[in-house]
Amino acid sequence: MGKKRILITGAAGFLGSHLCDRFIKEGYHVIGMDNLITGDIKNIEHLFHLEHFEFYHHDVSKFVHVPGELSYILHFASPASPIDYLKIPIQTLKVGSLGTHNCLGLAKAKKARILVASTSEIYGDPLVHPQNEEYWGNVNPVGPRGVYDEAKRFQEAITMAYHNFHGVETRIVRIFNTYGPRMRLNDGRALPAFIGQALRGEDLTVFGDGSQTRSFCFVDDLIEGIYRLLLSDYHLPVNIGNPAEITLKEFAEEVIALTGTKQKIIYQPLPVDDPKQRQPDITRAKAVLGWEPKISRKDGLKITYEYFKSLPPEEWYKQPKEFLSNK
Repeated sequence: MGKKRILITGAAGFLGSHLCDRFIKEGYHVIGMDNLITGDIKNIEHLFHLEHFEFYHHDVSKFVHVPGELSYILHFASPASPIDYLKIPIQTLKVGSLGTHNCLGLAKAKKARILVASTSEIYGDPLVHPQNEEYWGNVNPVGPRGVYDEAKRFQEAITMAYHNFHGVETRIVRIFNTYGPRMRLNDGRALPAFIGQALRGEDLTVFGDGSQTRSFCFVDDLIEGIYRLLLSDYHLPVNIGNPAEITLKEFAEEVIALTGTKQKIIYQPLPVDDPKQRQPDITRAKAVLGWEPKISRKDGLKITYEYFKSLPPEEWYKQPKEFLSNK
């Protein structure tokens, strides 16, 4: 019998590329799919010579066909940073709705198990802290972040509908802030933004007064949680993230200490609907998956900084992508 085949959408992205690595390592035949609108082919080019890796350059918002058997689908295609989804709001909504619909239809046709990548953003600016999976969220559907938040909330709803109505085997992971090698320095999120500013000798920009909190999970820990969830028997949403909470002001200070730079922190107005708190309750992940993060922020930050520092200096100055169309 041949290797089990798995389709990973968003394969050239930060998380998708690490998932490709993990499933190749675990002995799967991996089919990566990406339209490269926010992904980077460089993240997976080291896999192209392998017999058990294929790449499809395709937009999952259009009909998805993969010949042959499929055991699993991981749906990770989506812009995931505010810079991206504010520039391509319609594509963000389409990949969360039409893209998820297409992947679920493929899972149904292939009798494959599908895991969809949801997000802590479905909790919005939370009124419950820390956030557990029973919390329904506090989301502004017509605010600038609504295109991402509501795309992911719809994604969860249609996934559960396919599970309940069609009997498709589904899994839902709610991903909290994650960091590590292959993040884009220019993606607008706090960690790469701070490190990018440090590398360029710029002051670090904190929005608001810096009292808002985040919880950062190293990518290897996250991938382990996703792997366990896919192979589990649990179909309801599961938070995967690191509950070690820190204010953004403290985090900026950690980056300055790590990089040994002399920059100061400057403050800018808080963006609309920016969440004031973000901390996962991982009780369910511990109980169902036997999972919790292992890598400290200190160790993970050091690895990530060394990765960014190793990039060609022109990468440090690269501006966010300009997208051709919102169609």
